[in-house]
Amino acid sequence: MHAMVLSKPAAIEQQPLKLSELPVPEPSAREIRVRVEACGLCRTDLHVVEAELPPHQPHIVPGHQVVGTVDACGTSAHRFKVGDRVGIAWLRYTCGECRYCQSGKENLCPRARFTGYDENGGYAEYALVLEDYAYAMPDGLDSAAATPLLCAGIIGYRALKRANVRPGCRVGLYGFGSSAHIAIQVARHWGCSVFVMTRDERHQKLARDLGATWAGPSDVKPPEPLDSAVLFAPVGTLVPTALEALDMGGTLAVAGIYLTDIPTLNYERHLFHEKNLCSVTANTREDGEQLLKLATQVPLKPYTMSFPLAEANRALLMLKHDQIQGSGVLVMDN
Repeated sequence: MHAMVLSKPAAIEQQPLKLSELPVPEPSAREIRVRVEACGLCRTDLHVVEAELPPHQPHIVPGHQVVGTVDACGTSAHRFKVGDRVGIAWLRYTCGECRYCQSGKENLCPRARFTGYDENGGYAEYALVLEDYAYAMPDGLDSAAATPLLCAGIIGYRALKRANVRPGCRVGLYGFGSSAHIAIQVARHWGCSVFVMTRDERHQKLARDLGATWAGPSDVKPPEPLDSAVLFAPVGTLVPTALEALDMGGTLAVAGIYLTDIPTLNYERHLFHEKNLCSVTANTREDGEQLLKLATQVPLKPYTMSFPLAEANRALLMLKHDQIQGSGVLVMDN
C-alpha cells in the first residue's frame, strides 16, 4: 500500500514525509482493517512531523482523522462488518484499569496510545484500529467532509465543555482553524453569541459567515466581556489576552496539545474575580459519540480543502501558514 512515512522529524519545509510502499497490515483478533477513503489534516500531525511532540516511534505514518470502509475483521472483532463506514480518531487505546479509566477520564490514562503517533495512522491506503476505538460514521456527510469531526470536531466539543459553555452565553474563540470552525457551529446551535479573534481576514470572514457576532484580530479585545473562551491557536502569548477578556467567573480552556510558553500572568488583571484557566487533554470515546450525534442534529458542515496523499507535505506546509480555510483533507485514490 502507499503511505506517507515519517522517518526523521524535520521542519515541514524540508518535506520529511516520504511516499513509501508498505505491506497491507493484517488485523489482530480484536482489530478491524479500514480501507482509507480520506484522512483529515490536524495541527497535531504537524507537531509530530516537526518533533514539537517528542517522537515515540522511529518510523510512523501520521494521521488520526480517518474515514473509510471496513475491509477485514480480526477473528474476535464482531462490532462492525465488512463494508461498514467507520472513523478512526486520535485516542487508540487505554488500559481500562487505572483510576482515570475507571472514573470516566480515559483521556488521562497514563498508558494511552494514539493514532499516527504511537501506531501508524491514516496517511495511507489502509489502517488498523481496535474495534472498540472505532466510530460508526453518521450518514449525510461524504468521507472527506466527515474527517474533521474525528479530532477537530471532538476536541472543539470537549474544549467547549471544559470552558463551561452554556446555552446563550458569550463565547470567545482564539484562532479559527479546523477545530474552531466546527466549534462555532456547535456554540451557535446552543444559542451562544460567538466572538472570534484571529489574525487572518479570510478566517474572520468565514467566522462571520458561520454566524459569529463579531470577528477581529487576535490582539483586539472583543466588544463584550466573555463568559467562556477557547484558545485554539498554539500561541502562549494569547493566554493573558484571553484571560483579560473574560468576565468575572469566566473560564478559558486551552485546546492544543502543544503551546508556546505563557508569559507571566498578573493575578489582579488575569485571574482575580474567580476566573478559571484549564487545559484540554485528548478526548474520551464518549466525547466522540456525543459529537457525532450532534453532527446530525445541528447539522455540522465542515469546510474542507482536499489534497492527494502524495501532497501531504505541501498540505501541512499550508496548514502551518494558515492557508487552509476550514480543514485540509488527504483523499485516497482507491
